[in-house]
Amino acid sequence: MAIRAVFFDIDGTLLNDRKHVQKSTQQAIKNMKKQGILVGVATGRGPAFVAPFMENLGLDCAITYNGQYIFTRDRVLYQNQLPKSTVYRVIKYASEQRRDISLGTSSGLVGSNIINMGTSRFGQWLSQIIPKRWTKIVTRSFKHIVRRVKPQSLNSLMTLMRQPVFQIVLVATKEQSDRIAEQFPHLTITRSSPYSADLISKGMSKIKGIARVAREFDIEMSEVMAFGDSDNDIEMLSGVGLSVAMGNATEQIKKIASYTTASNNDDGISKALSHFGIIHQKTDKVFSSSDDNFNKVKDFHQLMDGETCETPRVYDIVEGGHRSDFKAEEIVEFLYAASNGDQEAFAQAVRRLHQAVDKAADKVLAKPHPETPLVGQVDALTDLLYFTYGSFVLMGVDPKPFFDTVHEANIGKIFPDGKAHFDPETHKILKPDDWEEHFAPEPAIKRELDRQIQKSLHKS
Repeated sequence: MAIRAVFFDIDGTLLNDRKHVQKSTQQAIKNMKKQGILVGVATGRGPAFVAPFMENLGLDCAITYNGQYIFTRDRVLYQNQLPKSTVYRVIKYASEQRRDISLGTSSGLVGSNIINMGTSRFGQWLSQIIPKRWTKIVTRSFKHIVRRVKPQSLNSLMTLMRQPVFQIVLVATKEQSDRIAEQFPHLTITRSSPYSADLISKGMSKIKGIARVAREFDIEMSEVMAFGDSDNDIEMLSGVGLSVAMGNATEQIKKIASYTTASNNDDGISKALSHFGIIHQKTDKVFSSSDDNFNKVKDFHQLMDGETCETPRVYDIVEGGHRSDFKAEEIVEFLYAASNGDQEAFAQAVRRLHQAVDKAADKVLAKPHPETPLVGQVDALTDLLYFTYGSFVLMGVDPKPFFDTVHEANIGKIFPDGKAHFDPETHKILKPDDWEEHFAPEPAIKRELDRQIQKSLHKS
């Protein structure tokens, strides 16, 4: 399963508690962009709030207002405004219930001063430190103070609703949200804050927005990775190929996610991306190569073996033999695929391979070897790489997506505890129970091959 798109929730995920994007996250996004991975956000926030992140982080797209308004860096992909009659009814309901309300337009969330304060940095910080059992008391006191300073005007809301409205936000606790849902069954109610409810069109959601973007860029949902922390991310995390809960996420989010990473204050995003081999996370303990594929394999061995070699060394004959055995198995698999299931043709190919090995051994023994063993091993392995790339060239296949798929399949063998598990008798690497479903590489390889074939046909 090669990951071709990654989406982040914003509050509590992309942003730390100080409302900043951590440097490790910024670097991870740059790394993914270099690999051609589509990177975006999926949020209940509006496009005006998201626009600076698009510019500063170089994001490719944004799913805002919980899927109601979707845009890239150069165009609007989708917008679904609420019917004026629905907006009017909700405004009247809010007025009758003395419930503050804001309207989500393309230029921002406008209306209630209480909601403006609640969605500010201070309000978001406050919502994280106030115990949930105090939510009703804090909300009631906060509303009373703000209303005394500047009460909400019904007339101003009626003027605002002349603009396209994509989302409505009401001050409401969880219990009050349930009553609002009963009053407006044709709307979907989501929550990203203990103090407010987001009202959007029925059937709309972050995951529906991600699906629209995936179709636009010819990406399978199984090739999408998403990060979240709040209960309004449940549907999103349940619908993508690889889901990550932040360390600060709710328990419900952690239960349904494929993996739980560190918190939004502790490099959680970069650590998860590194864990799944999507980026290489540099440390002072190991050297990094300019070859990103090498770095990914090094990450794999670091997870599997607990350490990697940081100083060039030579293989002895036993270990060198083991490494050669691995390569020989793949060469035999390659020949079987080339035989197209013809058992006799395959047997003949294997016999020719034996002859080729004997011929190569005679050739090696017949010539002088002034080079050191280390130079000889590096030279031979480099030639293997070169010949392998040459085989892909002559097949007309771009190997990079397939390398990523196989790498992520190998990383998928890491268990939820972050460690490799081995059979106590054979010492072979064990696979988690869901490995075949989520990480088996063959379906992803076929999809990518089909994509490359179709792309080449459209060129001609």
